[in-house]
Amino acid sequence: MTRPTSFSNFRPAPKSAQSSRQTTKGASDFLRSHDRMAVLLPSVARMIALQKDCATILPTIFDTSNVLQFDSGQLVLSVPNAALAAKLKQQLPKLQDSLIKKGWQVNAIRLKVQVSRPQERPVAEKRLVLPTRAVSALDTLNNELEDSPRNAALRAAIAAMVKRHRQPE
Repeated sequence: MTRPTSFSNFRPAPKSAQSSRQTTKGASDFLRSHDRMAVLLPSVARMIALQKDCATILPTIFDTSNVLQFDSGQLVLSVPNAALAAKLKQQLPKLQDSLIKKGWQVNAIRLKVQVSRPQERPVAEKRLVLPTRAVSALDTLNNELEDSPRNAALRAAIAAMVKRHRQPE
């Protein structure tokens, strides 16, 4: 028999939230515990902050571009194609001025085109919705067409269209 705890308002976090916090904490503890990895953590944090600042300054371009390196005042950006590099090149003075205002010591910005594998974009399915009157007119046309071998393909196509547009979505 178990006794009720003295803290009746205590509710443990759901297991998924606890496990993700433990995993994150475990990963950061692991990185801090190794000498070589611990040296990288401040650099990684700085790169993440720089990426966020660049994305706030030029959000449309930094959806696909990344900060590759920032060392000795030289910022190297990764761009997926030459067209975007040309657009970004026009915006470099604005980007550099904005980063300087945010406290980054950026003396020069270099672009590096790194073509990557194109991401699969879901194909948007275009669905034509015909009004009820149009569907009934097509049905009437199909019924009034002469039943001959010459009209067989047309009648089959109209019947399929009527059937597709009468089905509930």
